[in-house]
Amino acid sequence: MENETVIATQPTAQPSGQPLRTQTKPRYFALVLVAAILLAGAAIAFALRLGERRALAKETEALAVPSVIVIQPKPEPPQQEVVLPSTLEAYTESPIYARTSGYLARWYKDIGSRVTKNQLLADIDTPEVDQELMQARAARNQAEAQLNLAKTSADRWETLRKMDAVAQQETDERSSGHIQAQAALASSTANVRRLEQLESFKHIYAPFSGTLTKRNTDIGALINAGNSGANQELFVVAQIDPIRVYVEVPEVYAPSVRRGQKATIELTSFPGQRFSGSVARTADAIDPVSRTLRTEIDVPNRDGRLFPGSYAQVHFGVNVAAVRLTVPVNALLFRAEGPRAAVIGADNKVRLKPVVIGRDYGTEIEILGGLDPSESIVLNPSDALEEGQPVHVTKEGSHS
Repeated sequence: MENETVIATQPTAQPSGQPLRTQTKPRYFALVLVAAILLAGAAIAFALRLGERRALAKETEALAVPSVIVIQPKPEPPQQEVVLPSTLEAYTESPIYARTSGYLARWYKDIGSRVTKNQLLADIDTPEVDQELMQARAARNQAEAQLNLAKTSADRWETLRKMDAVAQQETDERSSGHIQAQAALASSTANVRRLEQLESFKHIYAPFSGTLTKRNTDIGALINAGNSGANQELFVVAQIDPIRVYVEVPEVYAPSVRRGQKATIELTSFPGQRFSGSVARTADAIDPVSRTLRTEIDVPNRDGRLFPGSYAQVHFGVNVAAVRLTVPVNALLFRAEGPRAAVIGADNKVRLKPVVIGRDYGTEIEILGGLDPSESIVLNPSDALEEGQPVHVTKEGSHS
């Protein structure tokens, strides 16, 4: 009984070659876990590398699109002050020539003298004309005596003809001689008057009130009648109140220039001062060579401060109907086909638009056509910009 009890309480022995199940399961799970971790790591690494490639591709694509700064054109006011160069001219200026020949006996006025109309300027000694006048007067007296004789003879023969004492032919001859004597007297009288006029031209008078600006002769100088030859211009008289100012107005401003329009002139000899005037008249025609309208402005000059020939700048305001814009000079592309502006549309693509250039202000330039004030244009555009090229607008520049 005791032996059977002992045998029954001992554990049953297992074969030494068969592994335990409790040892196999933990190893299997560990292998699976390591494999899963490795796969997850590989997947994460692949995802990171793929993301980096995509980011690099996007960055490369972004860098391939140029970045530009855009501005908007600045509209110019509808009325502006136009400054144009000009030269002052006398209101009336006349060179004075001799109408008779001789020698200058005396002059009475020199340059800078104020003269009035019909004031004596000089005397010319004309001995030849004097002698011709004396001869012409003697010839007229002779013709007058012949006329009296012819008239007496014609009257006598007319009386005899009524008495039938002479022939009609002889009477007609005496009447014809009377008529010829009348014509000879008229011719002599006309010659005397001509020489008297030449005689009166020995005195040089001012044709109008003004200032003597030139004297080109002196006592004893030989004077030839007319304006041919050297030094035949004896004097120059100029009327300088008012004074004329001629300006060439560009064609774009021509419709705004009207008679009576106010204007001012500025001279370097009077810094900080402006002299007021008004538009007196225009040529009413555009010069096809310069494309300008010749305009005259009259400026009062009662005190004589303004001198003819002076350089002046004319200021006057004009109304411009056309829309005018200004852009920086570095906002345009100058190409063989003409100036272009790179305009950015709503799709951020470049549109190269031709523009019409007006005045050059130095850092800015006037645009007369081709642009709209609401359009955005590229500042400092690259020469490589092409039509339809996409760009990236980084920021908007200021243009004031």
